[in-house]
Amino acid sequence: MNVAGALDQLYQQVILDHYREKHGGGLRGPAEAADRAAVADGALVWAQSRQVNPLCGDEVTLRVGVEAGSGIVRDVAWEAEGCSISQASTSVLHDLAVGEPPARTAEVVEAFRALVRSRGMLEPDEDLLGDAAAFAGVGRHANRVKCAMLGWTAFEDALARARAHVPAQAAPGAALEEQETA
Repeated sequence: MNVAGALDQLYQQVILDHYREKHGGGLRGPAEAADRAAVADGALVWAQSRQVNPLCGDEVTLRVGVEAGSGIVRDVAWEAEGCSISQASTSVLHDLAVGEPPARTAEVVEAFRALVRSRGMLEPDEDLLGDAAAFAGVGRHANRVKCAMLGWTAFEDALARARAHVPAQAAPGAALEEQETA
């Protein structure tokens, strides 16, 4: 087996491992997050996004818990139905986002997007992407790019909702109104 074949096999194993283990799997946080733009719960602001891939029927519902003061991602909780790529990709996202500040999560999301959309032409930055580098070959199959991006798209949407509603002080369980920006 050549080096490229061995690397592809390793990447396939990483994807299967995340599909089986589902890091961050299961919805946590306040149930009200499903019905509101964002919900305060203690020091966290939670928001939820549901995304569907109309090409294959994959679905993901993802909640993100963001620390009100710093914007640091404290939890990424999700449920999904669909292929191993969409679920493994969301599992990897959980590992890369939890505990990270806004600038780092944006950097990781953009690097992952570029990787899977590169049609296999971009060498993954393993230091930045960790296990997400395993999705480098997904871009060679255009119909699988949406699968790989599904959870990441839900994350971006939920994160934007949470951050748009981060108050200075919020009562636990309170529905939050969008803050006006000047």
